[in-house]
Amino acid sequence: MDSNPIRDIGFKKVLSEFPQDQVDELMVFHKNNGGWSRYVKFKYFFETIRKEEISEEEIKVWADKFSAVMLESLCNPDLLIEPTISFVKANYNHFAMHIVSGSDGNELRFVCEKLGIADYFLSIHGSPTPKTKLIQTILETNHYSQKFCLMVGDSYNDYEAASANSIHFKAYNNVNLESYTNFEFNF
Repeated sequence: MDSNPIRDIGFKKVLSEFPQDQVDELMVFHKNNGGWSRYVKFKYFFETIRKEEISEEEIKVWADKFSAVMLESLCNPDLLIEPTISFVKANYNHFAMHIVSGSDGNELRFVCEKLGIADYFLSIHGSPTPKTKLIQTILETNHYSQKFCLMVGDSYNDYEAASANSIHFKAYNNVNLESYTNFEFNF
């Protein structure tokens, strides 16, 4: 799913009470760090941009507000990337597929259920746990050999998580990442 435009709107809507220049600065950070979780981005907004202390509980409040905005918009099947969904539906019985995302894990599972795609994946994982740790847990829990695993992603954070876990990486839906692809597979 190409949810980045929806996420842009979500951050702007949730932070609309703050000065526009600060929100704009967050949007630059958000776009440069697409695969990072909203928890990291809200922490950055308050601590780095606004120079304010923020507790984990307060970050969760902002993340929950963001989640409410996202749930209104993300259950739209038109946001699904057709070639990706076609591949998943045609191959879920041939490959063990998992979702690892910077999106909130509970929200992600809800959206996948609503869109009717949850059953194509063995597991669905998201933030606040970082992708690197999520992949590590999937590898360990399922006793996967890294040389047979592939992370398909659209953010530099996806590439970093794959590299940290010594698995292959295939850039998808982001031409700026194609040089990081270390596995050829035609989707």
